[in-house]
Amino acid sequence: MTLRARLSAIDERIADAARRAGRDPGEITRIVVTKFHPASLVRELHELGVTDVGENRQQEMTAKRDALDGLDVRWHFIGQAQTNKAAAIRRDADVVHSVDRVKLADALHRSGADGDRLDVLVQVNLTEDAGRGGSALGDAEALTEHVLGLPSLRLRGVMAVAPLDEEPSRAFARLRDVADRVRALAPGADWISAGMTGDFEAAIDAGATHLRIGSAITGPRPDRG
Repeated sequence: MTLRARLSAIDERIADAARRAGRDPGEITRIVVTKFHPASLVRELHELGVTDVGENRQQEMTAKRDALDGLDVRWHFIGQAQTNKAAAIRRDADVVHSVDRVKLADALHRSGADGDRLDVLVQVNLTEDAGRGGSALGDAEALTEHVLGLPSLRLRGVMAVAPLDEEPSRAFARLRDVADRVRALAPGADWISAGMTGDFEAAIDAGATHLRIGSAITGPRPDRG
């Protein structure tokens, strides 16, 4: 399949899943994850109407944004972030999905220019494995309150990755519960970033507003060896 055909097929599945859930497909943002693919693919996607792209690594996001200077796309940083790279992430990302701890939130805040606000989401760990990225379920509200106290950050909602060893619908139900609690603290923080190539239909059913889809659209990742 061509890139155009893969993109169209995914968009049709998104629309079908939204209708089954009684939702408007237009309220769902499809983020194309271009990890390990060249900047030229981002340009091809843009020519096909893609406006939102996601990257997992700061260096790769920076290189692609520099190579595509002026291209009208929104860059979503969706990977685990190191605090020592917060300034670079803040400079090159339009949205950071993976704010999972106070130190990272503070580092992103300190890197902001006067009057500039960065859209962020609180990442939630849907497992009991503390080694996985994301705030613990019980800590999400405290992290939310901390982010709300940082004037250079604009809290948009929550993000999570469903565990591989569980039905996605069960995991996303927990995320929906956290999202409701976050909105009780910040009524405007209504984004739910959830769902990837293998589980985005379950995420839509659970209320996801932003989907992070990679290989089903971009094709296999290039050989890095």
